Amino acid sequence: MRLFQCHACGNAIHFDNRACQRCGRRLGFIPALGVLTALEPADDDQSFVSPRALGRVFRFCANAEYEACNWLCPADDPIGFCAACRHNGVIPDVSDHQRLQEWRLIEMAKRRLFYSLLRWGLPLRTRQEDPEHGLIFEFLADDIYSGAPKVMTGHESGRITIALAEASDVERERRRVQMREPYRTLLGHFRHEIAHYYWDILVSDGGPIEECRALFGDERADYQAALASYYQAGAPANWPDQFVSAYASVHPWEDFAETWAHYFHLVDGLETGASFGIQIAPRGALAEELSARLDFDPYRASDGDQLVEAWLPFTIALNSINRSIGLSDVYPFILSPAAIEKLKFIHALIATTRDRQSVLPRVGGSTTAPAT
Repeated sequence: MRLFQCHACGNAIHFDNRACQRCGRRLGFIPALGVLTALEPADDDQSFVSPRALGRVFRFCANAEYEACNWLCPADDPIGFCAACRHNGVIPDVSDHQRLQEWRLIEMAKRRLFYSLLRWGLPLRTRQEDPEHGLIFEFLADDIYSGAPKVMTGHESGRITIALAEASDVERERRRVQMREPYRTLLGHFRHEIAHYYWDILVSDGGPIEECRALFGDERADYQAALASYYQAGAPANWPDQFVSAYASVHPWEDFAETWAHYFHLVDGLETGASFGIQIAPRGALAEELSARLDFDPYRASDGDQLVEAWLPFTIALNSINRSIGLSDVYPFILSPAAIEKLKFIHALIATTRDRQSVLPRVGGSTTAPAT
Protein backbone atom coordinates (compact mmCIF):
# COMPACT_ATOMS: atom_id res chain seq x y z
CA MET A 1 0.00 0.00 0.00
CA ARG A 2 1.24 3.46 -0.88
CA LEU A 3 2.13 6.10 1.66
CA PHE A 4 0.11 9.22 0.84
CA GLN A 5 0.70 12.90 1.54
CA CYS A 6 -1.75 15.55 2.66
CA HIS A 7 -2.02 18.04 -0.19
CA ALA A 8 -2.84 20.84 2.24
CA CYS A 9 0.04 20.60 4.73
CA GLY A 10 2.40 17.93 3.38
CA ASN A 11 1.95 15.55 6.31
CA ALA A 12 2.21 11.80 5.76
CA ILE A 13 -1.24 10.20 5.70
CA HIS A 14 -2.30 6.58 5.50
CA PHE A 15 -4.88 4.74 3.44
CA ASP A 16 -7.42 4.33 6.25
CA ASN A 17 -7.08 7.85 7.70
CA ARG A 18 -10.21 9.99 7.78
CA ALA A 19 -8.52 13.23 8.84
CA CYS A 20 -5.00 14.62 8.66
CA GLN A 21 -3.35 14.44 12.07
CA ARG A 22 -1.50 17.71 11.47
CA CYS A 23 -3.93 20.13 9.80
CA GLY A 24 -7.19 18.37 10.68
CA ARG A 25 -8.59 18.48 7.16
CA ARG A 26 -11.00 15.74 6.22
CA LEU A 27 -9.54 13.10 3.91
CA GLY A 28 -11.13 11.02 1.19
CA PHE A 29 -9.93 8.42 -1.29
CA ILE A 30 -10.76 9.02 -4.97
CA PRO A 31 -10.82 5.61 -6.71
CA ALA A 32 -10.58 7.05 -10.23
CA LEU A 33 -7.31 8.80 -9.33
CA GLY A 34 -5.92 6.36 -6.81
CA VAL A 35 -5.22 9.14 -4.30
CA LEU A 36 -6.10 9.85 -0.70
CA THR A 37 -6.56 13.60 -0.60
CA ALA A 38 -7.36 16.51 1.69
CA LEU A 39 -10.76 18.02 0.99
CA GLU A 40 -12.33 21.44 1.00
CA PRO A 41 -16.10 22.04 1.33
CA ALA A 42 -17.89 22.80 -1.93
CA ASP A 43 -21.32 24.41 -2.31
CA ASP A 44 -22.95 22.62 0.61
CA ASP A 45 -22.09 20.53 3.66
CA GLN A 46 -22.30 17.28 1.73
CA SER A 47 -19.96 17.91 -1.20
CA PHE A 48 -16.21 18.45 -1.40
CA VAL A 49 -13.46 19.37 -3.83
CA SER A 50 -9.82 18.32 -3.87
CA PRO A 51 -6.78 20.09 -5.33
CA ARG A 52 -5.86 16.73 -6.92
CA ALA A 53 -9.26 16.24 -8.58
CA LEU A 54 -9.04 19.02 -11.18
CA GLY A 55 -12.03 20.90 -9.83
CA ARG A 56 -14.42 17.94 -9.77
CA VAL A 57 -16.98 17.78 -6.97
CA PHE A 58 -17.37 14.66 -4.83
CA ARG A 59 -19.51 13.26 -2.07
CA PHE A 60 -18.60 10.63 0.44
CA CYS A 61 -19.87 7.10 -0.05
CA ALA A 62 -23.19 6.58 1.76
CA ASN A 63 -21.44 4.19 4.17
CA ALA A 64 -19.36 7.08 5.52
CA GLU A 65 -22.44 7.82 7.64
CA TYR A 66 -21.51 4.74 9.70
CA GLU A 67 -17.76 5.49 9.65
CA ALA A 68 -17.41 2.37 7.51
CA CYS A 69 -15.92 4.04 4.42
CA ASN A 70 -13.68 6.99 3.52
CA TRP A 71 -14.03 6.69 -0.26
CA LEU A 72 -15.58 9.30 -2.54
CA CYS A 73 -17.86 9.15 -5.55
CA PRO A 74 -18.82 11.92 -8.01
CA ALA A 75 -21.38 14.30 -6.57
CA ASP A 76 -23.82 13.47 -9.38
CA ASP A 77 -23.44 9.68 -9.01
CA PRO A 78 -27.01 8.34 -8.78
CA ILE A 79 -25.93 5.21 -6.87
CA GLY A 80 -24.38 7.05 -3.93
CA PHE A 81 -21.97 4.25 -3.04
CA CYS A 82 -18.28 4.16 -3.88
CA ALA A 83 -16.57 1.73 -6.26
CA ALA A 84 -16.14 -0.79 -3.44
CA CYS A 85 -19.37 -0.44 -1.45
CA ARG A 86 -21.66 -0.69 -4.48
CA HIS A 87 -20.82 -4.40 -4.45
CA ASN A 88 -22.34 -4.89 -0.99
CA GLY A 89 -25.46 -7.03 -0.87
CA VAL A 90 -26.03 -7.74 2.83
CA ILE A 91 -24.46 -5.79 5.68
CA PRO A 92 -24.85 -6.36 9.44
CA ASP A 93 -27.44 -4.66 11.62
CA VAL A 94 -25.85 -1.24 12.18
CA SER A 95 -28.04 -0.62 15.24
CA ASP A 96 -26.05 -3.36 17.02
CA HIS A 97 -22.87 -1.64 18.24
CA GLN A 98 -20.76 -4.80 18.26
CA ARG A 99 -21.77 -5.81 14.76
CA LEU A 100 -21.22 -2.26 13.53
CA GLN A 101 -17.65 -2.35 14.88
CA GLU A 102 -17.02 -5.70 13.21
CA TRP A 103 -18.45 -4.48 9.93
CA ARG A 104 -16.11 -1.48 9.98
CA LEU A 105 -13.14 -3.83 10.27
CA ILE A 106 -14.48 -5.92 7.39
CA GLU A 107 -14.90 -2.83 5.22
CA MET A 108 -11.35 -1.75 6.01
CA ALA A 109 -10.04 -5.04 4.65
CA LYS A 110 -12.38 -4.90 1.64
CA ARG A 111 -11.13 -1.45 0.66
CA ARG A 112 -7.57 -2.77 0.57
CA LEU A 113 -8.75 -5.56 -1.70
CA PHE A 114 -10.43 -3.08 -4.04
CA TYR A 115 -7.38 -0.83 -4.08
CA SER A 116 -5.48 -3.71 -5.69
CA LEU A 117 -8.31 -4.67 -8.04
CA LEU A 118 -8.52 -1.09 -9.29
CA ARG A 119 -4.74 -0.69 -9.59
CA TRP A 120 -4.70 -3.70 -11.92
CA GLY A 121 -7.85 -2.73 -13.76
CA LEU A 122 -9.39 -6.14 -13.18
CA PRO A 123 -12.98 -6.44 -14.47
CA LEU A 124 -15.63 -5.54 -11.91
CA ARG A 125 -19.37 -5.77 -12.48
CA THR A 126 -22.05 -5.33 -9.86
CA ARG A 127 -25.02 -7.64 -9.40
CA GLN A 128 -27.20 -4.97 -10.98
CA GLU A 129 -25.01 -4.90 -14.08
CA ASP A 130 -24.76 -8.70 -14.26
CA PRO A 131 -27.59 -10.35 -12.28
CA GLU A 132 -26.16 -13.85 -12.77
CA HIS A 133 -22.42 -13.46 -12.17
CA GLY A 134 -21.87 -9.90 -10.87
CA LEU A 135 -19.72 -9.51 -7.76
CA ILE A 136 -21.68 -9.14 -4.53
CA PHE A 137 -20.70 -9.40 -0.86
CA GLU A 138 -22.76 -10.67 2.04
CA PHE A 139 -21.46 -10.03 5.56
CA LEU A 140 -23.43 -12.38 7.77
CA ALA A 141 -23.57 -13.02 11.52
CA ASP A 142 -24.31 -16.37 13.15
CA ASP A 143 -27.85 -16.71 14.48
CA ILE A 144 -27.20 -18.45 17.80
CA TYR A 145 -30.89 -18.62 18.70
CA SER A 146 -32.31 -20.33 15.61
CA GLY A 147 -30.02 -23.35 15.62
CA ALA A 148 -29.00 -22.60 12.04
CA PRO A 149 -25.53 -23.70 10.90
CA LYS A 150 -22.71 -21.25 11.47
CA VAL A 151 -22.01 -18.85 8.62
CA MET A 152 -19.18 -20.09 6.42
CA THR A 153 -16.93 -17.76 4.47
CA GLY A 154 -17.00 -18.74 0.81
CA HIS A 155 -17.84 -17.98 -2.82
CA GLU A 156 -20.48 -19.11 -5.26
CA SER A 157 -21.10 -17.59 -8.71
CA GLY A 158 -19.88 -14.12 -7.79
CA ARG A 159 -21.50 -14.10 -4.35
CA ILE A 160 -18.86 -13.83 -1.61
CA THR A 161 -19.93 -14.49 1.96
CA ILE A 162 -17.76 -13.28 4.83
CA ALA A 163 -18.60 -14.55 8.30
CA LEU A 164 -18.86 -11.59 10.65
CA ALA A 165 -17.20 -13.71 13.36
CA GLU A 166 -13.93 -13.43 11.43
CA ALA A 167 -13.76 -9.76 12.46
CA SER A 168 -13.19 -10.84 16.07
CA ASP A 169 -9.48 -11.22 16.77
CA VAL A 170 -10.19 -13.78 19.45
CA GLU A 171 -12.49 -15.92 17.31
CA ARG A 172 -10.27 -15.68 14.27
CA GLU A 173 -7.23 -16.75 16.28
CA ARG A 174 -9.19 -19.65 17.76
CA ARG A 175 -10.10 -20.82 14.27
CA ARG A 176 -6.55 -20.32 13.03
CA VAL A 177 -5.18 -22.57 15.76
CA GLN A 178 -7.97 -25.11 15.35
CA MET A 179 -7.37 -25.29 11.59
CA ARG A 180 -3.58 -25.43 12.11
CA GLU A 181 -3.05 -22.41 9.88
CA PRO A 182 0.05 -20.19 10.17
CA TYR A 183 -1.87 -17.21 8.80
CA ARG A 184 -5.52 -16.13 8.95
CA THR A 185 -6.69 -12.54 8.43
CA LEU A 186 -9.74 -10.70 7.13
CA LEU A 187 -7.72 -9.37 4.22
CA GLY A 188 -6.51 -12.88 3.46
CA HIS A 189 -10.12 -14.10 3.32
CA PHE A 190 -11.06 -11.39 0.84
CA ARG A 191 -8.07 -12.10 -1.38
CA HIS A 192 -8.72 -15.83 -1.33
CA GLU A 193 -12.45 -15.64 -2.08
CA ILE A 194 -12.07 -13.06 -4.84
CA ALA A 195 -9.73 -15.54 -6.53
CA HIS A 196 -12.62 -17.96 -7.02
CA TYR A 197 -14.58 -15.14 -8.64
CA TYR A 198 -11.73 -14.39 -11.05
CA TRP A 199 -11.17 -18.06 -11.77
CA ASP A 200 -14.65 -18.03 -13.31
CA ILE A 201 -14.04 -14.82 -15.24
CA LEU A 202 -10.41 -15.08 -16.32
CA VAL A 203 -9.70 -18.80 -16.52
CA SER A 204 -12.74 -21.03 -16.99
CA ASP A 205 -14.65 -18.66 -19.25
CA GLY A 206 -12.44 -18.79 -22.33
CA GLY A 207 -9.17 -18.25 -20.45
CA PRO A 208 -5.92 -20.26 -20.30
CA ILE A 209 -7.61 -23.30 -18.78
CA GLU A 210 -5.18 -25.93 -20.09
CA GLU A 211 -2.14 -23.99 -18.94
CA CYS A 212 -3.79 -23.55 -15.56
CA ARG A 213 -4.52 -27.27 -15.29
CA ALA A 214 -0.91 -28.08 -16.12
CA LEU A 215 0.23 -26.08 -13.08
CA PHE A 216 -2.59 -26.43 -10.55
CA GLY A 217 -4.21 -29.71 -11.59
CA ASP A 218 -7.57 -30.63 -13.10
CA GLU A 219 -10.36 -28.69 -11.37
CA ARG A 220 -12.89 -31.26 -12.58
CA ALA A 221 -11.79 -33.55 -9.72
CA ASP A 222 -14.54 -34.10 -7.11
CA TYR A 223 -14.28 -31.07 -4.84
CA GLN A 224 -16.38 -32.35 -1.94
CA ALA A 225 -14.48 -35.64 -1.85
CA ALA A 226 -11.16 -33.77 -1.90
CA LEU A 227 -12.28 -31.49 0.93
CA ALA A 228 -13.46 -34.42 3.04
CA SER A 229 -10.15 -36.19 2.51
CA TYR A 230 -8.19 -33.11 3.56
CA TYR A 231 -10.10 -32.65 6.80
CA GLN A 232 -9.83 -36.33 7.61
CA ALA A 233 -6.19 -37.01 6.70
CA GLY A 234 -4.66 -33.54 6.39
CA ALA A 235 -2.29 -32.29 3.72
CA PRO A 236 0.29 -34.67 2.21
CA ALA A 237 3.62 -34.67 4.03
CA ASN A 238 5.41 -33.16 1.03
CA TRP A 239 2.93 -30.34 0.43
CA PRO A 240 5.61 -27.59 0.82
CA ASP A 241 7.29 -28.92 -2.33
CA GLN A 242 4.28 -28.06 -4.49
CA PHE A 243 2.00 -25.63 -2.70
CA VAL A 244 2.11 -22.20 -1.09
CA SER A 245 0.05 -23.47 1.87
CA ALA A 246 -1.28 -26.74 3.23
CA TYR A 247 -4.84 -25.75 2.31
CA ALA A 248 -3.76 -25.25 -1.30
CA SER A 249 -3.27 -29.02 -1.52
CA VAL A 250 -7.02 -29.64 -1.10
CA HIS A 251 -8.05 -29.17 -4.73
CA PRO A 252 -6.88 -27.23 -7.83
CA TRP A 253 -9.47 -24.52 -7.13
CA GLU A 254 -8.02 -23.94 -3.66
CA ASP A 255 -4.47 -24.08 -4.98
CA PHE A 256 -5.34 -21.34 -7.46
CA ALA A 257 -7.09 -19.25 -4.78
CA GLU A 258 -4.30 -19.60 -2.22
CA THR A 259 -1.68 -18.69 -4.84
CA TRP A 260 -3.76 -15.74 -6.07
CA ALA A 261 -4.15 -14.42 -2.51
CA HIS A 262 -0.44 -14.90 -1.92
CA TYR A 263 0.36 -12.89 -5.03
CA PHE A 264 -1.76 -10.03 -3.64
CA HIS A 265 0.15 -10.21 -0.34
CA LEU A 266 3.43 -10.08 -2.21
CA VAL A 267 2.58 -7.12 -4.43
CA ASP A 268 0.94 -5.07 -1.68
CA GLY A 269 3.85 -5.75 0.68
CA LEU A 270 6.39 -4.69 -1.92
CA GLU A 271 4.48 -1.50 -2.70
CA THR A 272 4.47 -0.65 0.99
CA GLY A 273 8.20 -1.28 1.24
CA ALA A 274 8.88 0.81 -1.85
CA SER A 275 6.68 3.63 -0.56
CA PHE A 276 8.84 3.81 2.57
CA GLY A 277 12.05 3.61 0.54
CA ILE A 278 13.15 0.34 2.12
CA GLN A 279 16.34 -1.27 0.84
CA ILE A 280 17.75 -4.59 2.06
CA ALA A 281 21.54 -4.46 2.06
CA PRO A 282 23.02 -6.82 4.69
CA ARG A 283 26.76 -7.03 5.32
CA GLY A 284 28.98 -10.05 5.10
CA ALA A 285 29.06 -13.17 2.97
CA LEU A 286 25.31 -13.19 2.31
CA ALA A 287 25.16 -9.54 1.23
CA GLU A 288 24.52 -10.29 -2.43
CA GLU A 289 22.09 -13.16 -1.84
CA LEU A 290 19.93 -11.25 0.66
CA SER A 291 19.98 -7.80 -0.95
CA ALA A 292 16.98 -6.14 -2.55
CA ARG A 293 16.08 -2.71 -3.85
CA LEU A 294 12.39 -1.93 -3.54
CA ASP A 295 12.57 0.89 -6.05
CA PHE A 296 9.94 -0.19 -8.57
CA ASP A 297 6.16 -0.24 -8.81
CA PRO A 298 5.20 -3.90 -8.20
CA TYR A 299 1.85 -3.35 -9.92
CA ARG A 300 3.87 -2.70 -13.08
CA ALA A 301 6.59 -5.31 -12.56
CA SER A 302 8.14 -6.55 -15.78
CA ASP A 303 7.74 -10.19 -14.78
CA GLY A 304 7.13 -12.45 -11.81
CA ASP A 305 10.84 -13.03 -11.25
CA GLN A 306 11.35 -9.35 -10.46
CA LEU A 307 8.74 -9.59 -7.71
CA VAL A 308 10.00 -12.82 -6.17
CA GLU A 309 13.65 -11.72 -6.20
CA ALA A 310 12.74 -8.63 -4.18
CA TRP A 311 10.17 -10.36 -1.99
CA LEU A 312 12.33 -13.10 -0.51
CA PRO A 313 15.05 -10.88 1.04
CA PHE A 314 12.37 -8.44 2.20
CA THR A 315 10.46 -11.13 4.10
CA ILE A 316 13.62 -12.57 5.62
CA ALA A 317 14.37 -9.13 7.04
CA LEU A 318 10.80 -8.68 8.31
CA ASN A 319 10.80 -12.08 10.00
CA SER A 320 14.17 -11.37 11.61
CA ILE A 321 12.89 -8.10 13.06
CA ASN A 322 9.81 -9.77 14.51
CA ARG A 323 11.87 -12.55 16.06
CA SER A 324 14.18 -9.99 17.64
CA ILE A 325 11.27 -8.61 19.67
CA GLY A 326 9.73 -11.97 20.47
CA LEU A 327 6.90 -12.06 17.92
CA SER A 328 5.90 -14.68 15.38
CA ASP A 329 7.06 -14.38 11.80
CA VAL A 330 5.31 -11.75 9.70
CA TYR A 331 5.64 -14.11 6.76
CA PRO A 332 5.30 -17.76 7.87
CA PHE A 333 5.74 -19.25 4.40
CA ILE A 334 8.43 -20.86 2.26
CA LEU A 335 8.16 -20.53 -1.50
CA SER A 336 9.19 -23.68 -3.38
CA PRO A 337 10.16 -23.54 -7.08
CA ALA A 338 6.75 -25.04 -7.94
CA ALA A 339 4.92 -22.40 -5.91
CA ILE A 340 6.97 -19.66 -7.57
CA GLU A 341 5.97 -20.92 -11.01
CA LYS A 342 2.33 -20.72 -9.96
CA LEU A 343 2.83 -17.16 -8.70
CA LYS A 344 4.36 -16.26 -12.04
CA PHE A 345 1.27 -17.68 -13.77
CA ILE A 346 -0.97 -15.42 -11.65
CA HIS A 347 1.27 -12.47 -12.52
CA ALA A 348 0.95 -13.18 -16.24
CA LEU A 349 -2.81 -13.73 -15.98
CA ILE A 350 -3.37 -10.40 -14.24
CA ALA A 351 -0.92 -8.55 -16.48
CA THR A 352 -2.71 -9.80 -19.60
CA THR A 353 -6.04 -8.62 -18.21
CA ARG A 354 -4.56 -5.32 -17.08
CA ASP A 355 -3.43 -4.54 -20.61
CA ARG A 356 -7.08 -4.60 -21.69
CA GLN A 357 -8.39 -2.47 -18.82
CA SER A 358 -7.97 1.14 -17.69
CA VAL A 359 -5.84 1.26 -14.55
CA LEU A 360 -5.13 3.75 -11.81
CA PRO A 361 -2.04 5.92 -12.25
CA ARG A 362 1.23 4.43 -11.15
CA VAL A 363 2.99 5.89 -8.11
CA GLY A 364 4.17 9.36 -9.02
CA GLY A 365 2.24 9.30 -12.30
CA SER A 366 -0.34 11.58 -13.82
CA THR A 367 -3.26 12.70 -11.71
CA THR A 368 -5.63 12.84 -14.66
CA ALA A 369 -8.58 10.51 -14.19
CA PRO A 370 -8.99 7.82 -16.87
CA ALA A 371 -11.95 8.17 -19.19
CA THR A 372 -15.12 6.46 -18.04
